[in-house]
Amino acid sequence: MAPKKSSEQTNRKVVADNRKARFNYEIIDTLEAGLELTGTEVKSLRAGKSTIAESYATEQNGEIFLINSFVPEYLQGNRFNHEPKRPRKLLLHKREIGKLLGAIHKDGMTLVPLKLYFNDRGRAKLELAIARGKKLHDKRETEKKRDWDREKGRLLRDKG
Repeated sequence: MAPKKSSEQTNRKVVADNRKARFNYEIIDTLEAGLELTGTEVKSLRAGKSTIAESYATEQNGEIFLINSFVPEYLQGNRFNHEPKRPRKLLLHKREIGKLLGAIHKDGMTLVPLKLYFNDRGRAKLELAIARGKKLHDKRETEKKRDWDREKGRLLRDKG
């Protein structure tokens, strides 16, 4: 029996990455969500010019929506094109929505998108994180740790 591939080993094409999220937020948990997209949005995403850096997810009428994500208009889309910054519904199971809403309302967490990618079946997916905002001293601590790891790597490389 073949070993199951982890999420890092699967072949997925990353379209947009929110690199600042791990610096600005303490990631508690992550989950994968589908996106409800129009045809021109999918074609534009495949071109790979989307951004999710300033976006977040929020609850509206018991459903989760991705707000402020930018998917540029498809060049050959003419009158059937989409709105670049429209709210996009996230496709989640009821249990997952309940878990997210509980974290938002009860614990004061934030829903932050980490990655937008196409999975091995060609479906657009969003890696969504339940996160808590870092304070300034936490950010300084993260920066110190990153600098020390970089310096440690240099020392080990120069020694060996």
